[in-house]
Amino acid sequence: MEGRRLYIFTAFQIIGMGVVVWLLFTWHSPWDLERWVGSGLVVAGIAGIATARYQLGKSFSIKAEAHKLVTRGLYSKIRNPIYVFGVLLFAGFVMVVQKPILWLLVIIIVAGQTVRARREARVLEAAFGDEYREYRRRTWF
Repeated sequence: MEGRRLYIFTAFQIIGMGVVVWLLFTWHSPWDLERWVGSGLVVAGIAGIATARYQLGKSFSIKAEAHKLVTRGLYSKIRNPIYVFGVLLFAGFVMVVQKPILWLLVIIIVAGQTVRARREARVLEAAFGDEYREYRRRTWF
């Protein structure tokens, strides 16, 4: 993703994260241990996603594309940090709002992210071959 589309998508993500943080602090429930832990997970998720997006740079895209194999920063340990931190964010949000039925949404998100990660892995392996296979061997998810 490049140029104007990248900036528009990023702006929507920033606005979305702002809404999540606003909901986090204005949700009408007591500040018990579950809400504190959930808030911490939301903040960690937002920070992780922002860091991963920054480190990915112009290699970021919505659908699987192979621009450049990014292997530094968070990507040196986790192949899909945006997905991992996104799940942390959603899990934390469920803990904050304390609506157990929403755990089904987290399960659906994990399944969807796993499918996406596998699709991206095929694209990257086709583009980068042995370099990607070695990278995959030494990283998690």
